[in-house]
Amino acid sequence: MPRLCCFGSSQQTAYNTPTHMGNRKSSESRPKVNYGCSLVKGKANHPMEDYHVAKFVQAKGEQLGLFAIFDGHLGEKVPAYLQKHLFSNIMKEEDFWTHPEQAIQRAYAKTDKAILDQSPELGRGGSTAVTAILFMNQGKLWVANVGDSRAVLARGTAVVQMTVDHDPSSEKGAIENTGGFVSNLPGDVPRVNGQLAVSRAFGDKSLKSHLRSDPDMKSADTNGDAELLILASDGLWKVMKNEEAVAIARKIKDPNVAAKQLTNEALKRNSKDDISCIVVRFRQ
Repeated sequence: MPRLCCFGSSQQTAYNTPTHMGNRKSSESRPKVNYGCSLVKGKANHPMEDYHVAKFVQAKGEQLGLFAIFDGHLGEKVPAYLQKHLFSNIMKEEDFWTHPEQAIQRAYAKTDKAILDQSPELGRGGSTAVTAILFMNQGKLWVANVGDSRAVLARGTAVVQMTVDHDPSSEKGAIENTGGFVSNLPGDVPRVNGQLAVSRAFGDKSLKSHLRSDPDMKSADTNGDAELLILASDGLWKVMKNEEAVAIARKIKDPNVAAKQLTNEALKRNSKDDISCIVVRFRQ
């Protein structure tokens, strides 16, 4: 398949190409951090609906690593909107530098409201999101997610899932309390009102009264034995366990090659969904 390099840019320049990949190293981080990404279009007969952000930025004397996977459904407009606006909305919050957890929570809510307000332009679809913000001077990582895209951290001998998969079965009570229902038909996954296979998402105006968009959040220190972070859409996690993904990635020094290897392995395991993966390596 043809491949393009993104060179750490948050701009996705070829949405319909089968594969998208790139890498970049930080210039001032302590310790050095680098990343790679690989995006592969699935077999469904629609344009690529996975979008990503992977870049380093300087702000207020701090170097930040901004990483995200947005897995869209019923169109690519909502994940494209998130790619362009979510991190900027987070960083606009006044207390982002002092209380990042609160800032991220509020920015997720404000961004979802903006998407719903623009539904005539953005359409009826939605998107999951997994975001990671690395304060590199501090060695502090903040991960947030809605939906079933996932972040996994490898540190020492441990493999830590940093996110919660928002499955309709696990939040059935909350869905039913708002007048919705969870279908569980033979041969299919649980779905909200028989439609959506996640219980939290941005957008999805027609289902919004039964869906949440508030993220689960977790933080971690990356200065010690943290080795690498993997962010990926469910096109990877449907066919691969956390430990398997980490075992593949940690054997490969170049995170760009590691991300490519993970998406290739998901394809070998017959994943039919769009597959997107970012590997962030904190130390060699």
